[in-house]
Amino acid sequence: MAGALPRSPLAPETFPDLPQIDGVTFAAAEAGIKYSGRLDVMLAICAPGTSIAGVFTKSATRAAPVLDCQAKLGGEQDAGAAILVNAGNANAFTGRNGVDAVAAVVDATARATGLPADRVFTASTGVIGEPLPHGRITAHLSNLVTQQSADAIADAASAIMTTDTYSKGATQTIDVDGQPVTLAGIAKGSGMIAPDMATMLVYIFTDGQMTQSALQDLVRDTSDATFNCITVDSDTSTSDSLIVAATGASGVDVTGNTAFAEALYAVMLDLAHQVVRDGEGATKFVEIEVTGCTDKTAAKTHGLSIANSPLVKTAIAGEDPNWGRVVMAVGKSGAPAERDTLSIWFGETLVAENGWVSPTYREEDAAAHMKQDHIYIRVDCGMGDASATVWTCDLTHGYIEINADYRS
Repeated sequence: MAGALPRSPLAPETFPDLPQIDGVTFAAAEAGIKYSGRLDVMLAICAPGTSIAGVFTKSATRAAPVLDCQAKLGGEQDAGAAILVNAGNANAFTGRNGVDAVAAVVDATARATGLPADRVFTASTGVIGEPLPHGRITAHLSNLVTQQSADAIADAASAIMTTDTYSKGATQTIDVDGQPVTLAGIAKGSGMIAPDMATMLVYIFTDGQMTQSALQDLVRDTSDATFNCITVDSDTSTSDSLIVAATGASGVDVTGNTAFAEALYAVMLDLAHQVVRDGEGATKFVEIEVTGCTDKTAAKTHGLSIANSPLVKTAIAGEDPNWGRVVMAVGKSGAPAERDTLSIWFGETLVAENGWVSPTYREEDAAAHMKQDHIYIRVDCGMGDASATVWTCDLTHGYIEINADYRS
């Protein structure tokens, strides 16, 4: 599907110019796992001393590669690391075949790179329930190793796409006591997007130095504020994986550094927003802010209820300021809410307050906002001081077309 779909109207104009990250190289290949004439496997190799942290889907039917990666996280390692990703086949719900396929790919990658098998992290994305033709991957490992390049991250970003209409990248550079520290990340995701760890596939690399345990804590917390706040269709993938690799090649310890934490947040949020902007069939990027709640969990629950509502999302697609659907979504969320303290804005237009339509509301004002490609909805529950923001896209007929034909 990737390459066959028209580019999202919400896509950035170009793929960003991602800098080289000292301590990591990349290569990609056309393995023909599902697609023909396009890159569909990527291999990243990280230098000795690299700390690897990750968060993964909580799905009860998570794929064999996810389980393998989860088992390998933790502890400090002097050895390098490898990350190998294929597109076109999720290797999920494939029973013993899936476990054996992971073992075959990991062992072959370990031999080709000279790395320990427990430092090889794999991921697969694509169709669920079909055996992974892992021999097509391992046949390319020799070339993937010899063709490693520090400036091939754009190829890696292309190789991990499925129904994505564009490859996704983001970068930040900070100064720590006069020394530069750089981060660069890539992501894939377009459909089957709902937060339950992080979401989709995401790989972020930095030359900063940090222990695995400290990096793991930072990645978990930052993921909760970024990838766990987006949704395209309320469906959580079996293969969601986010890995951050800190090579330490800059020699700069960024443990506890506020600027580094902010830079990682910026990269994650940029990539998360790009996934929403590439939501299958999307024509509108939607920001939903919920304020005045009893606690942050309640605010996020209300926000996701609005963001996941097919009625809200189709109204946005039709540019209809149907604020009654927002009222419905808040009421059904299960989080604390009071009808008579609720207020709703579409853009800058106050449409409802105190449990009733605002006396100043003019529908033409809200309708004008709905014609924009960036929609802002704010809900204030009038019950407390907690708030949360989530991001989604509209739901169009294009989503049906893409997913009805996904396996063909």
